[in-house]
Amino acid sequence: MTQATLSGPWLAPAKLNLFLYVTGRRADGYHDLQTLFQFIDCCDQLYFALNPTGAIRLNSDLDFPAEDNLVVKAARLLQQHCDIKQGVSITLDKRLPMGGGIGGGSSNAATTLLVLNQLWQCQLNLEQLAALGLQLGADLPIFIHGHSAFAEGVGEQLQNVDPEEKWYLVLHPDVHVSTPSVFQHPKLPRNTPKRSWNELKSSDWHNDCQEIVAKVYPEVAQALGWLLEYAPSRMTGTGSCVFAAFDTEREALAVLNKRPKNLTGFVCKSCNQSPLHQQLNQIKNIQ
Repeated sequence: MTQATLSGPWLAPAKLNLFLYVTGRRADGYHDLQTLFQFIDCCDQLYFALNPTGAIRLNSDLDFPAEDNLVVKAARLLQQHCDIKQGVSITLDKRLPMGGGIGGGSSNAATTLLVLNQLWQCQLNLEQLAALGLQLGADLPIFIHGHSAFAEGVGEQLQNVDPEEKWYLVLHPDVHVSTPSVFQHPKLPRNTPKRSWNELKSSDWHNDCQEIVAKVYPEVAQALGWLLEYAPSRMTGTGSCVFAAFDTEREALAVLNKRPKNLTGFVCKSCNQSPLHQQLNQIKNIQ
């Protein structure tokens, strides 16, 4: 497989937290969680072009400095860790909403690590890449391992599971929720009892962050209230996106078309194997 073929587009899929429980606060200020990650087939796209100069460059339409983007930080981290002399120009085609709790930034960074591991021939395994990714954010390991998982710790202790793959309607209120502000909120529940996956998989699911976010961001409360008229709905991650499951794509699209004008949204299919890993496996099979 040529480097030209490896240049892209490469997928950076979103995820949903089908439930999220905060089970304690750690001495380092982080929180212990129990959550269920499942991928969806809506993705950002990234393109990679190697250069001999060692420079890391990012091309995107985002209105904040490239140096602050997790894509650049991921590329630099891998470059330094493996003492790579080559550089890369990365083009990010941003399609997922930012600040929505669906993991777009973390997924972009994970795709960068996985693809550059191939292009730069670093030969790191998934565990090594996940350990690097964890330095950049708690959500990176799930995107690097690429399979739906029951997660504990800060989200890095992963147990592969296979929840039912469903059609989802995801709504995005026009608000960016700050994850640190949610976890710093004094009224955030922090003592939900830990349960095993066997207990959790057959229980009713909810998100411990949802009530706080809905109070602070009325746009999220409005989206939840509207979607609840059609199906049980929850917030993903620390928000602001909310979602509901449907039996068919047609049902989900019908509800999407009725949404209030101030809400954007999309219909997607969940998948237990990351769309990016499906791409990577295709390359392995061809090679």
